[in-house]
Amino acid sequence: MQNHRKSTQQRLPAAVRRYFPRTHALTAGLAGCALVLAVALSTPEVQAKRHSLPVNLPATEQPPELGQAPSSRQAAEEAPPQNLSARTLQIRSGDTLSDLFQRADVEIAQMYELLGSNPEAKHLARLTPGEELTFHTNSDGQLQSLELHRDRLNLVEFTRDNAGIYQYALHQRQPDNYTAYRHGEIESSLFVAGSAAGLSQNLIMEMADIFSSDIDFVLDIRKGDSFNVTFDEEFVEGEKIGNGPILAVSFTNQGKTYSAVRYIDSQGDANYYTPEGKSMRKAFIRTPLDIFRISSSFNPRRLHPVFKVRRPHNGTDYAAPRGTPVYATADGRVIASGYSKPNGNYVFIQHGEHYVTRYLHLNKRKVKRGQRVKQRQVIGTVGSTGYATGPHLHYEFLVNGRHRNPATIVRKLPKAKSVPAAEMARFKAQTQPLLAQLEGYQQPALAQSSHADNDSSVN
Repeated sequence: MQNHRKSTQQRLPAAVRRYFPRTHALTAGLAGCALVLAVALSTPEVQAKRHSLPVNLPATEQPPELGQAPSSRQAAEEAPPQNLSARTLQIRSGDTLSDLFQRADVEIAQMYELLGSNPEAKHLARLTPGEELTFHTNSDGQLQSLELHRDRLNLVEFTRDNAGIYQYALHQRQPDNYTAYRHGEIESSLFVAGSAAGLSQNLIMEMADIFSSDIDFVLDIRKGDSFNVTFDEEFVEGEKIGNGPILAVSFTNQGKTYSAVRYIDSQGDANYYTPEGKSMRKAFIRTPLDIFRISSSFNPRRLHPVFKVRRPHNGTDYAAPRGTPVYATADGRVIASGYSKPNGNYVFIQHGEHYVTRYLHLNKRKVKRGQRVKQRQVIGTVGSTGYATGPHLHYEFLVNGRHRNPATIVRKLPKAKSVPAAEMARFKAQTQPLLAQLEGYQQPALAQSSHADNDSSVN
C-alpha cells in the first residue's frame, strides 16, 4: 500500500507535489474519476432529452472575410438604439454659447468640437434672446445633436454621424396664409383706431408709411377719417404666429379716398401702387428716422451751440435715443462712409445725378463706400460722435451741390417711378383680384354702418 502511494506521488508533476500535500492530491484524483463516470454513465432521462435542433442560416448573407469589417449599414442595424435625453434652453439676453453648454451640463470641449467640425456652425454665433437650443445627449453625456429653434418656421440642426462629424441641416416650414380684413374709423388718432380694429403696431406703421407721401398723419388726420385694409395672417397647426404684409388698403382723409395695392414686379421687388400703377411713395421719404424730435431746423444764420458763432446750419437735427435706426431716404449709392473730427461717423449717399443726402454724428455705420442701398434701408444708428452736444442725427439734402431745406424740398420732388408699360398687363393680373377682394369686404361693412346710422336716427 505504501509502495502504491509512493508510485502515485512520483507520477504527479513536480509543481503539484510542491504545493499540494499527499492526501490532498489523492482526494483530487478520486473526485476526477467520479466526474468522468457520471458523464459517461448518464441516466436514461438525460439521454432522452438529447436531440438535434435544425439551424437555418440565410443563404444570401456571407460572413465577412478575415480582416474585413462589416458594412456601415450592417453596423447601424446591429448597433443597439441609443436612449437620448433632450434638454431645451431658452436664450436669454447676454447668453453666450458656452453659457448655454454649461447650463445643459455638456462639456465645453464638445462645443469646440462642434464648432470645428462644420463651417455652418457659424449660425451658433448669432443667437437672439427668445430663441431656443435643444441638446440631445446619450447616457455618457456625449452630445449627439443640437437644434437651434429660430422661430416656429426655421430650425437649424447639427447631428453627429458615425465618424464624429456634425452634419448641418436647415428645416423650414411654410405657414398657412389666410386673408384678414379690418375696418376702422378715427376718433382721435390712427394708432388708437388701428388698435381698436385689431391691427398690430407693425401693420399700423406699415399703413401710415404707404400713405406718407399723401397724408401727414400728425397734422392732416381728422375725426371721421376711416380705413379698410386686407392682409395675410400666418398660422402653423391652427395657431396664429404672425401677420404677413398688407395686400390692399384704402384710406379716407377729409373726404378724399386714397387706395393702394401691393405688387411684386418681375425682379421680385414688392412695392405699393395706386390701382392705375402709379407709385405710392415719393422718390425720398420725409425723414430718415421713425422716432425723433426736431432739435434744430435748417437755418443759414444759426448760432453754433459749441463754438458760439454764427454759422450756417445746412441741415436738420433730429434728437433721438442713441442706437435709433437711421434709414436711407431714397435708393442710391454710398459715396462716403467714414469718420472725421467735426462730423463723427458719417455716411453720404448719391441719388441719381442731382441729389445727395448726408447723415452725420452716427454711433455706428452699417454700410460701406460703393454699396447700393434701398429706400428705408438701415445705414447706421443715432449717436453723438464728432462735434455733438448729445445723441442726434444731422441730416443734409443737396440738389446739384447746393444745400436745401430737408423739411420742404421733399414735397417738391416727384414720386418714384410708376409700373413700366411692359409690365402693366402683369400688374393688372396680379392686383385686380386683391382690389376686388378689398371692395367685396367693404360692401357688408358699409351696409352695416348705414344700417346703424338709420337705427340711431330713428331713436
